[in-house]
Amino acid sequence: MSTLRFGQHLIKASAVFLQTELSFALVNRKPVVPGHVLVCPLRPVERFRDLRPDEVADLFSATQRVADMVEKHFNATSLTIAIQDGPEAGQTVKHVHVHVLPRKAGDFERNDSVYDELQKHDREDEDVPSKWRSEEEMAAEASEMRKQLERP
Repeated sequence: MSTLRFGQHLIKASAVFLQTELSFALVNRKPVVPGHVLVCPLRPVERFRDLRPDEVADLFSATQRVADMVEKHFNATSLTIAIQDGPEAGQTVKHVHVHVLPRKAGDFERNDSVYDELQKHDREDEDVPSKWRSEEEMAAEASEMRKQLERP
């Protein structure tokens, strides 16, 4: 695996920290909170309804595994797990993906502001390279997450 397709983007293997038979998880180039990651089906499918049952099962199994690790690794006490399914729901990358965000008390003044931040997260006018993390930073985080997932 040298690259994986994520909608209109090609994701370098160095940013991917989990790959299953039908899904993959990657670090986020512009996380809303530290530890904000994405879990996607390998097959580029635009809408959740278009996934096959085996893809749904694998996607959610991978999401559960990633979420457990992220919550522990980032010393969180809760998680926000979200899918923006379609443009009116805020989806900008035309590839189903699950946002996993570790949460802590007081991380947002108003708890549901996390959804406002997700809305802004991928907007075209906000998605400029100057706001992205470096490839090296993303690779280092993915490497650490890979190690965390390998632990018993």
